[in-house]
Amino acid sequence: MKRSKSKSPCKLWMIPLAVLMLVMQGCATTKPPSVDPLAYKNRAKSSVNEDVTVTVAVPTNSEAWAIYGVDLASKNIQPVWLEVRNQSADTYWFLRSGLDPDYFSPSEAAFAFRKDSDEAYRKINEHFRNLEFKNPVRPGSTEAGFALVNLDEGVKAIDIDLVSREKVKSFSFIIPDPDFKADYKLVDYETLYDIGDIIKIEDEKELRRVLEELPCCTTNADGDKYGDFLNLVIVGEPDDIVPALVRRNWHLTEVMWSRAILRSIKSFLQGERYRYAPISPLHVYGRPQDVGWQKARGSVNERNHMRFWLSPIRFRGKRVFVGQISRDIGVKFTFKSPTLATHVIDPDVDEARRYFVEDLAYSQALAGIGYVKGVGVVSKEAPRMNLGGDPIYTDGLRAVLFLEPRPYSISEIEQLEWESPLAHPGRWK
Repeated sequence: MKRSKSKSPCKLWMIPLAVLMLVMQGCATTKPPSVDPLAYKNRAKSSVNEDVTVTVAVPTNSEAWAIYGVDLASKNIQPVWLEVRNQSADTYWFLRSGLDPDYFSPSEAAFAFRKDSDEAYRKINEHFRNLEFKNPVRPGSTEAGFALVNLDEGVKAIDIDLVSREKVKSFSFIIPDPDFKADYKLVDYETLYDIGDIIKIEDEKELRRVLEELPCCTTNADGDKYGDFLNLVIVGEPDDIVPALVRRNWHLTEVMWSRAILRSIKSFLQGERYRYAPISPLHVYGRPQDVGWQKARGSVNERNHMRFWLSPIRFRGKRVFVGQISRDIGVKFTFKSPTLATHVIDPDVDEARRYFVEDLAYSQALAGIGYVKGVGVVSKEAPRMNLGGDPIYTDGLRAVLFLEPRPYSISEIEQLEWESPLAHPGRWK
């Protein structure tokens, strides 16, 4: 008996997804949004180094469209505005490569939006050049303008280097994007806990004991099923943590909304990288993660991602965040997710933990590290299943990372004599 020809199940579900993408893309506006093109200056940040002041701001995608007259974000281009006030006797030059080694020249960016006629291109090119920051900054003068760099959503790390014949002045900024729908914006950290719930700790031994008593794992929303292991703890303030992560190319995650769902579906179908893809909710303290971070790799299939919850613990006045990290190594189709796909994680979750420790060692914010007991040994031969049905195993420890504002070299990082991963080989048995 001959089988009738039919399309594979994969192609059948890809067709409606492709149609959905075309419909949603067709609804996207092609007109510049109605926004104040100067609103970005209200969010400007300044820094002073002796007799030179640098002020920076990053327009939102909508503001950039209003300023330049074209949708720069559609070409992965982002303008950074800077103003340099030079009250010294030296002439300074702004080094664009320090901001982004792959920056765009005005003509290059304008060429991406060229029209049919040479005259139209000449006009847009001239407009882009008029907006450009002009070197040099002479003594007693102020220069302001834009540099065009690669697009970063969520948070932008900005490094400004100014050089004269004899001096170099460096300035660093972390600029959040007010339009980015990050999950952390849904949380009021100041009201998560009552004053009476705060656990104040000064002694390291007491901290170790309390951290070992934390829950072993994340759970589902009902709290009756265990998920991924809680294998990270960060001690530090957001002003210490965020710059360290941003400078190591970690990205915030978007909430699950229409644009994020569309981008997730598109990246899933086309195998593209989506650096801000939503991550599924896991629960600790009876609530989903307060903030998610991820470091995407070459495609949507691969990324490191982690979730953090603010705990009620305060160590020597600093906040303590408990978290979970794992490495995504593939994707699988599922109707359980609004994006119609979910990730498959590397079963060796200790590898992701180890990667994060090494990564933060290069952030120059890691002052100390220790390990405490967590879920306990889970062997490779008898792994547990997380909520996504993936097997996971571990030596049972959680890494405790202490972050500080001043720079720390790798040789300065303190190694606390608590638990040691090398002393827990049970997962390999």
